[in-house]
Amino acid sequence: MRCLTILLAPLLALVLAACATAPAPAGWQARLRGDTIALLGEVHDNARQHRLRLAALERAVAAGWRPAIVMEQFDRESQGDIERARRERPRDAQHVIDLAASGASGWNWSFYRPVVAFALAHDLPLIAGNLSNADAARIVRGGYAAVFDPATIAALGLDRPVDARLEAAQEREIDDGHCHALPPTMWPRMARAQLARDAVMAAALRRHAQGGAVLLAGNGHVRRDIGVPRWLGADAERALSIGFLEEGGSTPTTAFDAVVRTAAEARSDPCARLGPAPHRREPSFNRPLVQPSRRVSAASSHSPVASSWRTT
Repeated sequence: MRCLTILLAPLLALVLAACATAPAPAGWQARLRGDTIALLGEVHDNARQHRLRLAALERAVAAGWRPAIVMEQFDRESQGDIERARRERPRDAQHVIDLAASGASGWNWSFYRPVVAFALAHDLPLIAGNLSNADAARIVRGGYAAVFDPATIAALGLDRPVDARLEAAQEREIDDGHCHALPPTMWPRMARAQLARDAVMAAALRRHAQGGAVLLAGNGHVRRDIGVPRWLGADAERALSIGFLEEGGSTPTTAFDAVVRTAAEARSDPCARLGPAPHRREPSFNRPLVQPSRRVSAASSHSPVASSWRTT
């Protein structure tokens, strides 16, 4: 309804107040209900994106949604620790983090503590969704059989040939996300670990999606073209992929069902200290892998990187 200009001051004040009501939430937020599988991305160090994403979840839960919250930030082995922490201190988010998060994980928990507290306050299932760095390293060295038995490989869908375009796209992400410092011979092995991460997170979503589920993960993981949705099988039909992107970034918006744009965080060039590409070398795997999107949040990559050649 058009607001009419009225000369009488009291009526004008009322009309202006009516016109100043808060805008409705973005259209994609209306789908945060029922059995939707929502994959909500992030640039890991962008504080505004974390606040916007949590606000969307708060509105959905206030409207009655009760999804499981699957988090990239917790490795799958820590699910028992999450449940133990909830039994011991049901509303203590820091206790969950202290018990379930690896001390060397590299995550900035000030960004994730609010969503853990939110899940506890509303008694939402909180699910550890990620493949550990140690398992990712084993896969890089020895393939899927180094971590999974044949039945698990089949259940995850890792026994099927990978589409050549998907593999090539993952290898480009590996190269870009590692500042072009890895030799090309490493790209397929590192991509293999990344595919396993996405397959593991997809399996966690499928197991807990009866009443809806949310994946909180880096933008690379939630992309429809190369990320977790590729591993959801029939459940991909009810998936909703939302990229939380920074202005000026290179991630294609077509990789998501919708995007939320924010200003970029101020940060130094994450690749500057690595030196020129001719110094590329294969990493040794005597230390665990970490994911560069935890360190290089401006990059579009979400793949593992060897801490033996990269400092934090």
